[in-house]
Amino acid sequence: MNSPALHNLLSRYSLGIKHLTEPGPSEAELQAMVSAALRAPDHGELVPWRLSVVQGTAREALAELFVQHARTKGKDAAGQAIERERALKAPVTVAVIARIDLGHPVVPAHEQWMSVGGAVTNFLNAVHAQGYAAKMLSGDKARAVPITQAFCAPGETLVGWIAVGTPTRALSTAERKAADTVWSHWGR
Repeated sequence: MNSPALHNLLSRYSLGIKHLTEPGPSEAELQAMVSAALRAPDHGELVPWRLSVVQGTAREALAELFVQHARTKGKDAAGQAIERERALKAPVTVAVIARIDLGHPVVPAHEQWMSVGGAVTNFLNAVHAQGYAAKMLSGDKARAVPITQAFCAPGETLVGWIAVGTPTRALSTAERKAADTVWSHWGR
């Protein structure tokens, strides 16, 4: 019953960006991660999301956007430096952008958001299956107008970023919640 795929799911966890380092995934590995994301429920050809890879010199531009945002939030030089490090620490950062069609005649918005979540989950599972670690980042930066304008076309929503790299420490062996704490059997 414990297949390799199930083992991969049960052993996946988030790793803070301070524990991510080079090397990051290759182009082929990134394409495999995106291919996994495309296997999420998408209602045929709808695919209400896209991914934008930030790597190489583009990481500096992302760092500058994070620093500018920190300035507007009143953070001092130390706080700005922390935001810069968040943008630069992981070798690859992938922006998750939703394109929700609120007027779609068949697929309601909540089902499109479920597809976005499924894509992120599949992407994270592919990251882990290839021996990398990841951390999902969002927060108020994902709503900041200058940052969203840098990533999004009109009608799109910046969901957040997935920081990806090689883990610098061993996998966590911390206990997880037991399945019976989050499920029940419904009946009338």
